[in-house]
Order: sequence, then structure tokens, then C-alpha cells
Amino acid sequence: MHEENKAAANGCGKIRSGAQNGAALLALMEKTGYSMVQQNGQRKFGGPPPGWEGPPPPRGCEVFVGKIPRDMYEDELVPVFERAGKIYELRLMMEFSGKFIGVCVSLDNCRLFIGAIPKDKKKEEILNEMKKVTEGVVDVIVYPNATDKTKNRGFAFVEYESHRAAAMARRRLIPGTFQPWGHTIQVDWADPEKVVDEETMQRVKVLYVRNLMISTTEDKIKAEFNKFKPGVVERVKKLRDYAFVHFFHREDAVAAMSVMNGKCIDGASIEVTLAKPVNKESSWKQHFNGQISPSSENLLGFPSKEDSTQKSLGKPASLSVRLNGQHSPGPPEVERSTYPIFPGIKLTPISMYSLKLSHFSSAVMHLDYFCHKNSWAPPEYCLYSTTSQDGKILLVYKVLISSIADDSQSYFMPEKLCTTVEDAKELAAQFTLLHLGKC
Repeated sequence: MHEENKAAANGCGKIRSGAQNGAALLALMEKTGYSMVQQNGQRKFGGPPPGWEGPPPPRGCEVFVGKIPRDMYEDELVPVFERAGKIYELRLMMEFSGKFIGVCVSLDNCRLFIGAIPKDKKKEEILNEMKKVTEGVVDVIVYPNATDKTKNRGFAFVEYESHRAAAMARRRLIPGTFQPWGHTIQVDWADPEKVVDEETMQRVKVLYVRNLMISTTEDKIKAEFNKFKPGVVERVKKLRDYAFVHFFHREDAVAAMSVMNGKCIDGASIEVTLAKPVNKESSWKQHFNGQISPSSENLLGFPSKEDSTQKSLGKPASLSVRLNGQHSPGPPEVERSTYPIFPGIKLTPISMYSLKLSHFSSAVMHLDYFCHKNSWAPPEYCLYSTTSQDGKILLVYKVLISSIADDSQSYFMPEKLCTTVEDAKELAAQFTLLHLGKC
């Protein structure tokens, strides 16, 4: 057995508070022939296993297992997981003692979100800086400011050659340990890119156009895309500096994408791709006819229309968007205007439940309306708090809803904390609506 394996196992024994634990791990390695090394806060068992020939397993072969008791180690876990098949590699970290484990497909994410980047930095500068301190950097995705194309939006996405490279980079870039250009950056996983099956994409006849000028109108976009073949554009929907161009026929959309990608409209070089259809994660928004306030979208991480949007770590009041290379189609914004009350105007008492959903701009009101329409009890909000490392009070609501089915009671609680009561309640309501929409 390699000395590093023995050292790792013996070290693990000390961490696990007993020589017997170390002996159990040594026995496991002797029995299986797998190696075990400890580095970067995790312990790796195998990868590859003894006698393995050929490349590592392809993407999609890994699962993530959470909530493993802290006193459970490889000698107990390996026999459990081997019931499902031969283990190529097991990487272990401790979390959530005393709870049931949770298993889901591991997201082979190779992309990190980097926030709080100086807005005057170009793509090349950011790329070179990331390559200096992390390994395996493949590319950097930077978005121009909506109003000033010479500046970035204060965040970027860094693409790595593998999930492992991205994970190691994330540890290396923990805020406070690395300050490029004298700035404390914000680092987290980017949301995985939405995967749409090929059959669905073959039917898409809508183009996603980004990097537009704020001043560019829908009519101007329609005219530009109609130039290569008059009359092919059905309609255009523009939201701030990006737009969706709908075509009557798919073949015209594909042809237009080839012709228009990289073209200049009002002095801005545009990027054109096929728009990805909305997936099931947006089902609750569809249920409410697409009516949700922009401020509410931010809390759950839907795209914002503000050019200053960032993925904020530790500041949940402006929880992030993770654009991941493309905005998702956004719903129409609810009209919010005020009108004067003139003398003689007749005001009639009504119930809020007689209104349409378009009259509500908050998820809290949407949830109340939703429960009433389904003859459920009104949602109950239970407030919890904790204290951050810097002494801030952080808040989260648990939402209780009775009579969802067979007089049972269900609760919903988001996995994010907020600094204000209002944001915590709104986030909890959005989280609940999201899950109810999937039911």
C-alpha cells in the first residue's frame, strides 16, 4: 500500500476520533485494492479503481449524496453504494449529522459565477487573472453594460475544463483569500445551463438576441431581421437590452440567425442564438399567466432587467441572477400606476379574490389568492432567525399550508436567508408557489 494512502487513513482515524476507525479504512483499502487520498477538504476513494482501463466514466454517471451522518465513513458507505454498481470514485465530505441522506443526479457543473468585478475590466484581463490563480480555465463569459458597452456588468462566468477543476477553483477563490485588482470578489456556482432535448430544439422558430442598445426599438429590430427576407418576422419582444424575435417558419429563423449574428444594430454588435423554450421550472409562472413582479423575480433568481444585476453573496435582499450565457424569456411587467381620486368618483367595496391575478404584484398576495381559489386554509408564516459570522441577523420564513390533500399539512421553506422580514416573506411565498406549481 502506498504511504500516502496509509497517511490518509491514519489521518482520517484521528479526525474520526479513534484508531479503530483508521484501522477500518485501512482494512477497506486492503480488501478492495482502492487507493485513498485526502486533499482540499475531501477524501477521495478510488478514481480510478484497480484494474480500470480506458477513460473515466462520461458525464451523467455521478450522483450527489447529502446529509450523511458525521460519524459514517467509507467502510460503511462503500458497501451501501456498491449495491447499485461498481464504484469508480467516491469523494467524501461531512454534513448534516443525524438526518436521512438525500440522493440526486450530480450536476457536472464546470462554470463559476464571479461577482463584484471592476466594470472597466475587459474579457482578456479577467481571463488572464483567473488563469493566474486557478487551473483548467477554458473561457470567460462577460456581458457588456446595457447602457455603456465599453464596460462590463460587474460579473462574469468562468468556464473550466472539468467539474473538479471548477470545484478546486471555487475553494481557491473564497472571498477574502484572493483580491484581484484590489477588490473582494464574490464566487459561487453558476446555475447549470438549461438542457433542452434535440427534438424540441428542432421545432424552435424564435431567436434570442442580446447586447442590444437600450434605445433600439422593437420596430427597428423587426426591420433589420426582415432585411434578408421581407415579411418573415411575426413579432418582436424586447426587454431592456435583449429581445426575442418570432418567425413564422423555422427555416427562416435558422437562416436569420446565421446572417444576423455579429451584425451591428444602432452601433451595437449583437449576438443571436435559438431561444430555449421555457422548461418545467417555470410552470408556476405559467400557471399565473406570467404575472409576477420584477422585484419578485430577483429573489428566486429569475433574470432581472437592471443592468447592475449581480449575483450577491451574503446580501439576499438582491439575490442573484445566474444568466449562464442566456436570459430566460421574461413575463410582461405588471403595470403599477397611480391615478387621482376626483370628487364624485364612486368607490365600491370588493373582495381581493374577485380580482384577476394581474392586479397582484407580490408572491405573498399570489399565494394567498392561490390558496383561496383551491379552498385551502390561508398560508401561515413562521419566522426563524440565525446570526451570520459578522453578527447580522438573518431571517427565513417557513410556510405552512393545510388541506393540500386529504386534510394533510405541508410546509415549505427556502434554503436562503434574508436580511429583511419583507424579503424573507416574499422569498418564502415564491418558493412555495414554485413547488405548488410542480404538483
